[in-house]
Amino acid sequence: MRNSTLVRSLVLASALAVSVGTFAKPVAKSLAITHPVKVGQVDVKAGDYRANIDGNHLVLTNGKKTVAEADGRWEDRNTKSEYTEILSDANGKVLELRFSGQKSVFVLNQ
Repeated sequence: MRNSTLVRSLVLASALAVSVGTFAKPVAKSLAITHPVKVGQVDVKAGDYRANIDGNHLVLTNGKKTVAEADGRWEDRNTKSEYTEILSDANGKVLELRFSGQKSVFVLNQ
């Protein structure tokens, strides 16, 4: 009887852990892009944008227009970011988004 109670408790704990990530609050931040970059499969020109991240999905908008979309994941770093910035590779492909004052960064899927 103890084993079945333990199994039920573990299943319940697992379900709660998954649901907490599912219902995380969406993030919406202003993002200044200073040079052309590639978000997902889309080339994005320099300008002022809004990054909306809901769960693991990024939507980059300019006004009401959706400019680019990409999937990714949140990762924790040891220190808080000093600035809101984009980390890209030599070809301009966005690797991650960092937000001022946060240890978590949004890493785009490759």
